[in-house]
Amino acid sequence: MKSLNFGYKGASILKDISFCINPEEFVAVIGPNGSGKTTLIKTILKHEIPDSGTIQILENDISCLSSRDLAMHISAVMQAIDPTAMKVRDYVLLGRMPFFRKYQFFETRQDLDIAQKYMELTGIAHLADSQMTQISGGERQLCAIAKALTQEPDLLVLDEPTSHLDITHQKTILDLITTLKKELSLTILMVLHDLNLAAEYADRLILLSKETKTIFSSGTPEDVLTQNHIQTVYRTQIKVEPNPVTGKPWIFIINDMNPHE
Repeated sequence: MKSLNFGYKGASILKDISFCINPEEFVAVIGPNGSGKTTLIKTILKHEIPDSGTIQILENDISCLSSRDLAMHISAVMQAIDPTAMKVRDYVLLGRMPFFRKYQFFETRQDLDIAQKYMELTGIAHLADSQMTQISGGERQLCAIAKALTQEPDLLVLDEPTSHLDITHQKTILDLITTLKKELSLTILMVLHDLNLAAEYADRLILLSKETKTIFSSGTPEDVLTQNHIQTVYRTQIKVEPNPVTGKPWIFIINDMNPHE
């Protein structure tokens, strides 16, 4: 991505955004509400068209790719997975649609095998005949990841996949993404609100500023998640200490209304 700019109704949302993601890298986009995280994802998926700048994947400018061709390179898991009246297997198989040939109306044996493979890898194979409306939110999120993987993408994009999930499901999702990155040689771009989760799992962070609409800082969790950076961007009193187990930066919120002596 180079010199990306995007605005809406005269208001700038993203200014001069430039970064690259290396193959098999896990990059997390962080920043306060209104900093443009989801908009950034939408420009990559061509849901929004930037005012200027370029986005490339494997040296292909996405503006020159059809929706079908883009789906063969990039798959996405968005924030909310709406329950839909279909079986889990059928939902996961939707990820194979970009590969359907002209006048093809049914999945091939290869499509079915690929869907089965990713249902097993995401741990939802036992739910294959269950209705999407009858499984939990965490299970639906795993189904969405399995569907995205059936596209066999080069880049997997996720927009806050752990929102509204308890800590067990949050860890399950992020452990799974980390494992899949290694086993499938996937490149990951993920929006995360939870700074501690971002620190623990991502190789690199991109911190967006709501005030300037630009990238405030990028680099390793240790480089980005400093006390000065977080207090400046989030305007919140915090303290940063190393996680006693992993050594990654850990953010503690300070309760100004009830300070400890």
